[in-house]
Amino acid sequence: MKIGFIGLGNMGAPMAANLAKAGHQVTGFDTAAPMPPGVTAADSAECAAESADVVITMLPNGQILRAVADSIIPAMQAGAVLCDCSTVDVDSAKLVAEQARTAGLGAVDAPVSGGIGGAQNGTLTFMVGGDVSDFAKVEALLEIMGQKTVHCGDSGAGQSAKICNNMILGVTMIATCEAFALADKLGLDRQKMFDVVSTSSGSSWSMNTYCPAPGVGPSSPADNDYRPGFAAELMLKDLNLSQQAAEFAHADTPMGRMAQQLYQRFVEDEDGRGRDFSAMLPRFTSKGR
Repeated sequence: MKIGFIGLGNMGAPMAANLAKAGHQVTGFDTAAPMPPGVTAADSAECAAESADVVITMLPNGQILRAVADSIIPAMQAGAVLCDCSTVDVDSAKLVAEQARTAGLGAVDAPVSGGIGGAQNGTLTFMVGGDVSDFAKVEALLEIMGQKTVHCGDSGAGQSAKICNNMILGVTMIATCEAFALADKLGLDRQKMFDVVSTSSGSSWSMNTYCPAPGVGPSSPADNDYRPGFAAELMLKDLNLSQQAAEFAHADTPMGRMAQQLYQRFVEDEDGRGRDFSAMLPRFTSKGR
């Protein structure tokens, strides 16, 4: 396929490189980031989109997505599909999809889970919203970039799934970090704590796969001085989206709201900005001394 890829940052660059490695013709555009291996540079987002069968976007927020959509949708060829892999608010996803359909294009929202490591290794999970026919046109591409793809429903359903997933992730990471901090104060060895919890009812992805304690469990950002695999400010962004959605839907999410408040304090008032979201552990261990 001819693929236009717009947004080649920490996530987009390895995703585009994996598509090129698989033999697809990938043309990319980013306002600042360099082109990844195998990707041809375009002079503008419109140039990257104009002859593509599928245009993939990986952008920071809904406002930027809407602005990019305004510029590339008129340039896209009839029948092409706009596949947005950004994490944005549900309303932006639905508005862009409707704009694309009005222009005779397909559209799916396909946010991802799995972080930079998943993007590099092609092991992302894609949560997809949109028509079944549009999903069918991009499914093979998503399978190159990821290991799991779920069609969640109509436009916006992918973003809804991502928001709910990451609210769970934020809450469970905080609980995991709190438990390690408590274990420290109780004199419990961290490895013993991991050995018990990872095989018991307290197990979770935050504990078993992305353990926030250095030297415990599989390798994670905690073993690299908490350099971000998934930055704390990105977790805050997703928790903000979850609470915005909860307010709109009149959903009671007290744990999600508390997680959002803790990450906001961590990022804005403490030392969390630029660190991995699992750096909540040293944040908790430093409290109450």
